[in-house]
Amino acid sequence: MILTAPAMIAGNTRYDAGNGSSRHAETHTRFSTTNVIKRFVDRPTVIAMRAFPLENAASFASSSEAISLLNAAIATAASATAANNIVADRPVTAVANNVGMDRPIEAKAAEAKTAEVRTVIKQATFLYAAMDLQDCGLDPKAFEYAWRGYHNLVKKGLIHRKTVLSICDFSQSSRNKRMYVIDVQHRKLLYRTYVAHGQNSGDEFANDFSNDADSYKSSLGFYITQTTYIGRNGLSLRLNGIDGGYNDQAMKRQIVLHGSSYVGEKYMQDYGNLGTSLGCPALPIGISGRIIRAVKNGSCLFIYHATPQYLENSTIIHG
Repeated sequence: MILTAPAMIAGNTRYDAGNGSSRHAETHTRFSTTNVIKRFVDRPTVIAMRAFPLENAASFASSSEAISLLNAAIATAASATAANNIVADRPVTAVANNVGMDRPIEAKAAEAKTAEVRTVIKQATFLYAAMDLQDCGLDPKAFEYAWRGYHNLVKKGLIHRKTVLSICDFSQSSRNKRMYVIDVQHRKLLYRTYVAHGQNSGDEFANDFSNDADSYKSSLGFYITQTTYIGRNGLSLRLNGIDGGYNDQAMKRQIVLHGSSYVGEKYMQDYGNLGTSLGCPALPIGISGRIIRAVKNGSCLFIYHATPQYLENSTIIHG
């Protein structure tokens, strides 16, 4: 597309002096112009033409002559820019794609997403070190994936309580305090305690997970905490699994956060290992109430295990 500035031809003009009398004063004013031709292409080329000289104004008998000259200049400029934008008989878009100036939208979006993920991982690395989570036994990958999912959920507006992030690190032995409740706002660990996994997920270590009803297994992925209720295990917290295919049956399975007598040091002393649940992340009775109140009503809970099939395919992790 070629745009031209309107041509103003050098010459004389007459106007009404506007003095209110019946006699019109004639005033002759000389004027000139510059014509700018601009062709919008992937690599814009601007050709500026010299103005018609005032001293040559008389040589233009009429405005049609000037317009003819202008049109000829436009045609010349168009030919020049077209020649500049073809290399080895390839169109402009092909050349631009080769130099990365006109990449497809999908490619640009992919690059932006890659840059975003790198930034989020750097944030996770910084926070992990700042809160000394390594000294607490939390797997750095568990925190990295938790932070990536948390970031994506916040971005989508799915988390109402953004100040709290909870992680159950099921890559650890159940004999460890492997549940972490983190104050994101103040960058500090609020709680660290024991948490049980499903009885069919394993004994000391959880290694088998399911989203199926009556599997009695834990489900990996991201949950949004809901409301509390009083059940057979006392104060309990409903969990909405939002990782499609991995934990999105949690509400139907009645997977909840609750306290239980088979979770804690006394039980381990008596029976050797922590007890197991029907799939719920069960907590020690002495601390369950405080944790439930700290994370209820819209915070993020992540159950982690280094299962490649999940980590590579979670739509929450990969946004």
